Amino acid sequence: MKTFLFASLIAFATPAVAQAQTVIFGAGYADYSDSASVDQGIVSLEYQHRPFHQATRFSATWGAALSVDEDGDTHIGAGLVGIYNLNDRWFLEGSVMPGYYNEGNDLNDLGGNFQIRSLLGLGYTLNGGNKVSVAITHKSNASTEEFNPGVNAVLVRYHLGF
Repeated sequence: MKTFLFASLIAFATPAVAQAQTVIFGAGYADYSDSASVDQGIVSLEYQHRPFHQATRFSATWGAALSVDEDGDTHIGAGLVGIYNLNDRWFLEGSVMPGYYNEGNDLNDLGGNFQIRSLLGLGYTLNGGNKVSVAITHKSNASTEEFNPGVNAVLVRYHLGF
């Protein structure tokens, strides 16, 4: 009985292991909506902090992302990330990250420096705990400017937890 009580005390006194922070590396293709723009390859780097909210299948956290395409068109943003676990391995991910955009190629003007990146992804957790996903992103100024062509991208991503 003493062993059971001691084990129970240790179990309740030990803090729960928090979900790790994550760095995500992505590569894919960007398709600009304006016909004069230049579609091209894109890479991304994203950071997701430990969740500030966790429920049975859903967690919410803060994140930041940087993307750069072949011409040097760059977006850096920060915002909210939500992850919904479909089961032990599969998950859905969504995020909204307002930020700063700078076109490296004048043809890839998105109507201003303020752009919002939204993301929807489907991912799979590997045996070691890291993850892979496929995501679709969209950047636009949400009609805060008169000119708002936007850009869509498809990315293959690797999530490295630490």
